[in-house]
Amino acid sequence: MNQDRKNKVDARRGSAFGKIEHLHPIRMLLYLSMVGIGVLFFVLVVAFVRTGGFGSEQFSLPKFFSISTLFLLFSSYTISKVPRIYKKDKLRKMTRYLAMTFLLGVAFIGAQILGWRELTISGAYFTGKASGSYLYLITALHLLHLLGGMIFLAFLLIKTAHMAGDGVRSLIFIRDPYRRLQLTMLNTYWHFLGAIWLTLYLVILFMA
Repeated sequence: MNQDRKNKVDARRGSAFGKIEHLHPIRMLLYLSMVGIGVLFFVLVVAFVRTGGFGSEQFSLPKFFSISTLFLLFSSYTISKVPRIYKKDKLRKMTRYLAMTFLLGVAFIGAQILGWRELTISGAYFTGKASGSYLYLITALHLLHLLGGMIFLAFLLIKTAHMAGDGVRSLIFIRDPYRRLQLTMLNTYWHFLGAIWLTLYLVILFMA
């Protein structure tokens, strides 16, 4: 009888629902937020596609959108290094990679703003044709979500840089499971936004 009960418990733990039950509440909140963000962008992209794009108009994809894509891809690479560096207890190196990721995020924002300027010059305005309105709205919303990630990134960067200068604090920082959770969540969210932008970029490229 006890064996049957144990088998049921083990089966429950191994199931998808069992894994969900053991997720940290904050991680669960992140995943739910990502689902909501994904649905939001899916709806907006479908609406943008239904407008038919810019058709035969003289429109070309802003060059700075391509440049910003490279910045975001590089930032995904730099932030992917952070968890491994954290496991090796190298906080100073981790600080550098967090700083590089933050700077690449700033560069992405700058390139996006210049991309909007290119759109305006090409005759695509927010209050003009529906396709132009959706294009501004989609890119602006992505930028807004990225800013949220950058605020949290800045917090972790400052915290890590502060701890790296003290041996005792550094040891406490490395052994803190909550800090590990924060880094993992930031990594997941950043890669998610990178994937969202790459999808948006390809759709815009196709519709241009």
